[in-house]
Amino acid sequence: MGMMQALWSYRGFVLGSVRREFEAKYRNTMLGAAWAILSPLAMIMVYTMIFSQVMKSKLPGDSSQYGYSIYLCAGILTWGLFSEILARAQNMFLENANLLKKVAFPRICLPVIVVLNALTNFAIIFGLFTIFLLLTGQFPGAVFALLLPVIGVMMLLAVGLGLVLGILNVFFRDVGQFFTIFLQFWFWLTPIVYPVSIVPQEVRGLLDLNPLAGPVQACQEILVTGKAPAWNTLAPAALLALLLCALGLYLFRLRAGEMVDEL
Repeated sequence: MGMMQALWSYRGFVLGSVRREFEAKYRNTMLGAAWAILSPLAMIMVYTMIFSQVMKSKLPGDSSQYGYSIYLCAGILTWGLFSEILARAQNMFLENANLLKKVAFPRICLPVIVVLNALTNFAIIFGLFTIFLLLTGQFPGAVFALLLPVIGVMMLLAVGLGLVLGILNVFFRDVGQFFTIFLQFWFWLTPIVYPVSIVPQEVRGLLDLNPLAGPVQACQEILVTGKAPAWNTLAPAALLALLLCALGLYLFRLRAGEMVDEL
């Protein structure tokens, strides 16, 4: 409760930081914030044109023209949110070292700023993707709302893991370097560009060890088939997310003072 009250008291600082970072990203460009729409729009169009029109890619058991394109975008967009939170969170204390040493503010504001920045980018690109679904007649209907708890689990997992990595990275700088490489392997070990059905049976057990596989597949199932996911597949990710958040907050409380000295 103390953290929540501190965040509320510094809500102006948090929202101002998010706005400044968004504006700085497109400062000195001719089109300005329009690039926030043009870049993701180009990505969606490229994936759709290449996989649905040029390569005629099909999902096993799905004969729709845009099935694989939607499957691919669903995985890549949600992975993008997850990986952006992780990548920013593991360096958030290092990147704000001068701010931490000179300005008194609740340190928990930094993870919140990271999440809000990632959510802003995700909202823009996923909003465009939703328009694409509507225009092509592929919108899944009311089941679309089930994406909220699924994406919530992914975000909670990213925040918990990012907070732990961010604290460790202050004291052991190799942590950030190692995890950047590990994240590339994690992407390919998650069924984002390939369906689980084509994975050899003897390898599928490895996917069960991947806590992100369940949430990503749930998003794909909602958007491609229009069906509610099997909620039990999200349980491992949700449990791990809660444990990592608890561990991150514990380490944060324990080492907050030492982090400033180390920085």
